[in-house]
Amino acid sequence: MTLPDGPKNPRFVQLFQWIADPLTYMDVCAKKYGEIFTGRWSNLKPFVIVHNSQAIEQMLNSKAFDAPGDINGILKPLLGEQSMIASSGEKHKRDRQLLMPPFHGERMRNYGQQICDIALDVASKWSVDRPFVARSAMQEVTMRVILQAVFGLDEGPRLQALRPLLASVVDMTSSPLRSSMLFLPWMQQDWGSWSPWGLMKQQQRKIQELMDDEIAERRLQPDANRTDILSLMMAARDDHGQPMTDEELRDQLMTLLFAGHETTATALAWAFYWIHHLPSVRQKLLQELDSLGENPDPMEIFRLPYLSAVCQETLRIYPVGMLTFPRVVRQPVELMGHQLEPGTVVFGSIYLTHRREDLYPEPLQFKPERFLERQFSPYEYLPFGGGSRRCIGLALAQLEMKLVLATILRNFDLVLAEKKPVQPKRRGVTLGPAGGVRMSLLGRRMRQQKPEPVASGV
Repeated sequence: MTLPDGPKNPRFVQLFQWIADPLTYMDVCAKKYGEIFTGRWSNLKPFVIVHNSQAIEQMLNSKAFDAPGDINGILKPLLGEQSMIASSGEKHKRDRQLLMPPFHGERMRNYGQQICDIALDVASKWSVDRPFVARSAMQEVTMRVILQAVFGLDEGPRLQALRPLLASVVDMTSSPLRSSMLFLPWMQQDWGSWSPWGLMKQQQRKIQELMDDEIAERRLQPDANRTDILSLMMAARDDHGQPMTDEELRDQLMTLLFAGHETTATALAWAFYWIHHLPSVRQKLLQELDSLGENPDPMEIFRLPYLSAVCQETLRIYPVGMLTFPRVVRQPVELMGHQLEPGTVVFGSIYLTHRREDLYPEPLQFKPERFLERQFSPYEYLPFGGGSRRCIGLALAQLEMKLVLATILRNFDLVLAEKKPVQPKRRGVTLGPAGGVRMSLLGRRMRQQKPEPVASGV
């Protein structure tokens, strides 16, 4: 086996670099070792990172590579043993089959107006004299969307209890230092609520109890008219006519709640930053939004080309997920001239692929136009990962991003309250804006009216 070259730093130093500053780690490796390199972190086996689109296509599609769930063990403590992210083989295939129908693009139409209403309600509470953190505000929006769309919960004691618990668990990995406990097994000690890991596990148990209560209540009082994702999941049957167990339902819900609101809130915060950091982008976007007139249909908003390009460029320049889920070599295979043996772990670097000069000229510049001028392949642009591990909630995430941005930008005048360019920072296993992007509200926005047609004749 000829593993690609890679950094020679001690393993614990490489792991520390990856936790503290993952982008610099990848940038330095790419500059020094090229499109494929080997990383060595702590006591993990050496692994390979690639950022060549042909190699990523091979890795995601070739039968020589497998995508086992047990290798995603870093997420098990957060999501549960039965999470789709942790399942493999036929179990993973069954999980996706049961979960896909609620996330079909057509189903997403049901949630369009709901998303707009929630965004408007949250933004209506902002005060002109009090700056706010965009990421926190967007987390409130996305959590309410996910709780309504997934659970069908609008109000009530269960919702009131769930909201702060979910926010608390998410915030426990909000910085590189706090994220360390996901990567360092010796920090995963449950010594009660005074230890970080113990506190997180305690909060999770409370969340699981609330979910179990909701599932039990739905079992006792089924309602065929409900369209929320939990109801659709409970009604789903596999090829053998079997439904999901209560434990499966709960762990899949945990996965949807954590993956579905944390990531979208981060992407929205970045979008608000770039739109207000670059006046020309904001102006062009507002012109497009105003062209719709009053009370546009949510799907009209969804189809706007420049709004779509802004969202795509947001997810390109700082993708929330930096790497694809890992693949494991199943049979000897050659990847970019290197003979890899079974058991070798391979990641695709989404971040480095999105920064390639040959794909994205001036990659450090925020330029939505690039997505209007060119179609990128699923191996050149992959903010939601790819292959059998592609994000199942991408249709909801894309709909939510566009509708939240459109609703708030059409109705409110905002400005950045940041004095310096905002830098990216690790949040758990994702990448977010340091400080969350501070903004200020100037007031309600007066939309540009479409000109009245000129009457002909007298």
